[in-house]
Amino acid sequence: IRMSIVPLANLRFGHGTRLILDGVSGSIHEGERIGLVGRNGCGKSTLFKLIAGALKPDDGEVQIARTVRIGYLEQDPRLPQDKTLRGAAAEAFASIEQLKQELEGVFDRMATAEPDELEKLMDRQVALEEASEASGGYAVDHKIDAALHGLGFVDADFDLPVKGLSGGQKARLGLARLLLSSPVLLLLDEPTNHLDIEGRRWLEDFLADEFKGSVVLISHDRWLLDRVVTRIIESDRGVLREYPGNYAAFRSLRAERMLTVERQHEKQQDKIRQEQAFIDRYKAGQRAKQARGRETRLERFKQDSLVEKHAELGVMNLELPDPPQMGDFAFVAENISKSFGDRVCFKNLTLSARPGDRIGIIGPNGAGKTTLVRTLLGDLDSDSGEIKRSPRLSIGWFRQTQDHIDKQQLAWEFLQNTIRSIEGAPRASEQEARNLAGAFLFTGEEQDKALGALSGGERGRLVLASLIASAKNLLVLDEPTNHLDIPSAERLEEALDKFGDIDKSRIGGKGGHGGVLLLISHDRALLDDVCDKLVILDGDGNSRVFEGTYREWEAKAKAEKAAAERAKRPAPKQQAKPAPAPAPQPQAAPQQKQKSRFSSLPIEKIEKRIDDIGRELREIDRLLAALRSACRERCWRRSLA
Repeated sequence: IRMSIVPLANLRFGHGTRLILDGVSGSIHEGERIGLVGRNGCGKSTLFKLIAGALKPDDGEVQIARTVRIGYLEQDPRLPQDKTLRGAAAEAFASIEQLKQELEGVFDRMATAEPDELEKLMDRQVALEEASEASGGYAVDHKIDAALHGLGFVDADFDLPVKGLSGGQKARLGLARLLLSSPVLLLLDEPTNHLDIEGRRWLEDFLADEFKGSVVLISHDRWLLDRVVTRIIESDRGVLREYPGNYAAFRSLRAERMLTVERQHEKQQDKIRQEQAFIDRYKAGQRAKQARGRETRLERFKQDSLVEKHAELGVMNLELPDPPQMGDFAFVAENISKSFGDRVCFKNLTLSARPGDRIGIIGPNGAGKTTLVRTLLGDLDSDSGEIKRSPRLSIGWFRQTQDHIDKQQLAWEFLQNTIRSIEGAPRASEQEARNLAGAFLFTGEEQDKALGALSGGERGRLVLASLIASAKNLLVLDEPTNHLDIPSAERLEEALDKFGDIDKSRIGGKGGHGGVLLLISHDRALLDDVCDKLVILDGDGNSRVFEGTYREWEAKAKAEKAAAERAKRPAPKQQAKPAPAPAPQPQAAPQQKQKSRFSSLPIEKIEKRIDDIGRELREIDRLLAALRSACRERCWRRSLA
């Protein structure tokens, strides 16, 4: 049984009249991996701050032992402004750096020390070396470099001053410092926000395979949750609910619970309708007193016992207007290239899009993904090659910022003014606008809010809804899930499945009114569920087009990487056949070249032998330390003679 390191007892916390956490209890155990999920604004970050001590609960208690060191990833990390990037990362090992500096000072003093002082210095040397070895020692430099490289930095970035870093670079540096500090408990609030796919893979591997402490994750990256966590805690309307397993298991178990809740809700609605019918029938007659009593009980029942049905339950029931026909192709690009000075974004790329295509564009941060889309659609000229575009393209583009919208409009009014009616009218009705808002998880109260009163994620979700229902035949979505919670991202996937009617009678299911989607994203779950073609940019100017899903691409890329690594291994040398000798010499038998004892070993056994040799070297170091001690004693005895 794992020991509990952070028990939570009856926590209550609210802002004004809004209760965020209502008497929640639970526990985080030693070595656990927990995913904390829920709608935006449901109290996930608040719970983190209560555990980290940044907030005090209105009631209840967070019990943390003094020996439990907590590492909390904040959205805006505090960094030393006078350091370089690598110097700031190295501060995670400040204690080891102090040991190294003290050890160098000991060596300097040994050069001029008298015998009496030399003995003390050698004792101190042994103690410092043992402490450094126990803390990671000279492997620290490798750990720092590995973490920075894994999170997307290159060697040229290491000397950059912290004060000149971008917001995304500071967020990644803050994450690196936190991971390197090896706390007992890691609280990670959206750690993948500024990571590309390679960075997310590295973080998954680090948390799953290397980090030994406990982890609690708030993340909208479903693949990260599936790989790392073994328990999900859902924050829902002030309470915490636990589910065993990863995110995929949580979805299945939660769906079962939601069906039970829905049945209970329907039964309660039947009871309410029966009671209300009795009240309406007798409230003015001889049984009016009885009717008033039942009305009071009914209101109390609605307030205390009514089970609410979740907005995201069930499949999206949404009709979208048909986009205009575009012809056989949206665009055809042949051998196009684009550079900015010495920086090559892509070269000799050939790509086409037919009606119904769902194309994902992936690559490292700064690889030129948005540049590629702008070139394909004519915002930028290509340096070479040719692009043909359909003259009937109607383009909807979701960008990172939504500064262009009028924040005085109500949410439903914004949709009514931007979407097309499914009946063919140029402007939708209020009911159509509200139906669309409801399909994208806006409650009735939220639909009547001004856009300026919505959060950034809510405004982004509203703009996505308007684009999908605006009858465009080409959609460009640039990181659409960056500020969406998981239910909203899953609802977006359902809507994109419905985007653009595809004429199944045509060969391959393409043609007709099918819309084309260009999706720039690091969200692997979204890419895998939506896209059937990928464009991969590697950041060095190379590009590749892959026909298939993201999961299929990842499997292929792993296989190719493994094959390339095998090809790099030196093949076992084969002995060449000796040339025929002109005449054997009886007095001297030919000597055969002796084989190495490692030549026939597989690479795995050689690597194991290398590890064994490392351990032997450490034992030799220990013996040398003992020998130094003996030499020191001899020097001391000579000084007495």
